[in-house]
Amino acid sequence: MTSVDLQGVDALLTQARAGVRRLDPHETRAAAAAGALLIDTRTDVQRAQQGSLPGAIVIDRTVMEWRLDPRSPNRIPEATDADRVIVVVCRQGYSSSLAAASLRACGLPNATDLAGGFEAWVAAGLPTTTDPEDVRY
Repeated sequence: MTSVDLQGVDALLTQARAGVRRLDPHETRAAAAAGALLIDTRTDVQRAQQGSLPGAIVIDRTVMEWRLDPRSPNRIPEATDADRVIVVVCRQGYSSSLAAASLRACGLPNATDLAGGFEAWVAAGLPTTTDPEDVRY
C-alpha cells in the first residue's frame, strides 16, 4: 500500500493562491466593466441576506466548471473564450480562491477571485442591488 500525501485545507488554499493576482473590490469592478465575467457562487441564503452583486452571473459552485469551460456542451453563452478574464466571488474570498484554481486547472488561465469576497465589496462601499439576479443552472 502506498502512502498518500494529504494536505489540509489551509495548504490547499495557499497552493490555489500561489502566483495568482487576486483582485480587490475596485479592480473587480473595473475588470467587469472591461468585459470580465463576474461569477457569484454564494448560496441563495447568502445572497438573500447580503444582497446581489450588480452585473454578476450567479452559478452554483457544483456546476461552475461545466458552465464556464468553452469546450463544454453545457457552457453558458458568454463562455466562448478560454482567455477571457473570470472573477469568482464568494462571501469572504476563500472558496472563490479554490474555485478559481479549479477553473485554471480546466484551462482557463485568467480565472481569479475577489480578495475578501462580497464582504470586501460591501466594505469598499461599492453598490449592491436587489434587482433580479442572472441565475444560471
